[in-house]
Amino acid sequence: MDKPTSGGTPQAVPMRSRPRGKLAREWEQFKRNKELFFLSLPGILIKLVINYLPLIGLIVAFKQYRFDLGIFGSEWNGLNNFKFFFSSEAAFQITRNTVLYNLGFIIITTTAALILAVLMNEVSGRFVKVYQTALFFPYFLSWVVVGYITLAFLEHEKGFLYHLFLSFGWDPVQWYQEADKWPYLLNGVQLWKAVGFSTLIYYAGIIGINPTYYEAAKIDGASKFQMVFRITLPLLTPLIIILFIIAVGGMFRADFGLFYFIPNNSSFLYTTTDVIDTYVYRSLRDLGDVGMSAAVGLYQSVVGFILVLSTNYIIKKINSENALW
Repeated sequence: MDKPTSGGTPQAVPMRSRPRGKLAREWEQFKRNKELFFLSLPGILIKLVINYLPLIGLIVAFKQYRFDLGIFGSEWNGLNNFKFFFSSEAAFQITRNTVLYNLGFIIITTTAALILAVLMNEVSGRFVKVYQTALFFPYFLSWVVVGYITLAFLEHEKGFLYHLFLSFGWDPVQWYQEADKWPYLLNGVQLWKAVGFSTLIYYAGIIGINPTYYEAAKIDGASKFQMVFRITLPLLTPLIIILFIIAVGGMFRADFGLFYFIPNNSSFLYTTTDVIDTYVYRSLRDLGDVGMSAAVGLYQSVVGFILVLSTNYIIKKINSENALW
């Protein structure tokens, strides 16, 4: 369209370009980053196959599963699989054990890891790598190996502690028959195996703190303890909270290897060592009830999801900067 100027000569006015659609913008962005997309494609496919496609199997939790009929051919039975679990005598006991053990693991491991990370930060030279290796090595051991190591210490009549107690004139303890000892043993084994990994995470966070903060604190005459409580811990708070939220999400999922191999699946210890995962495993092995096992797994996932949302919501209300999202 032409528009007359002051001299009477028409002047071309450019047409207003139409805004591009969202799909067109995304296509342009894809073409600019297609190399990165193809690099990430294997990871996306693995995530899809391992984490998302199995979600179809959740319908087993609401069916009376039969192997000859398959997932889609089995009959629906509503919430009967959930009723089977919650009406059992062990439901409260194993839920209590699962929650309390995981809560204890979070508190004890986090506290010990922070202390060790602060101490490692004070060590200089090549000894840091020695301490890192010594702390991190147990993390790579499987629970089967750790179970055999524990058995070598606790086995009656052949274990190391049995002969040690005899040498001091003490009465030997039958570890695999006395349930009251195992809350302490399981917390100790879990701490020994997991504290190294957590320590390295917090140690990496400490290394990332700007050293000028500590230099200024030294000039002001601050002690080591004051620098830890006024600089290190406040700056590590976001990292601590993120790991805490993730850990809370797994509070209803116990580490199967820890609770199955370390107590050696002793029936005398079920009152203090049995958790949801070991109970479901034995139910599936002895009864073959796939529907009940799927129902309990769904129950764990839903409760864990709610815990993550609730924890993040509470932290966001206290301090929005420390929330995960």
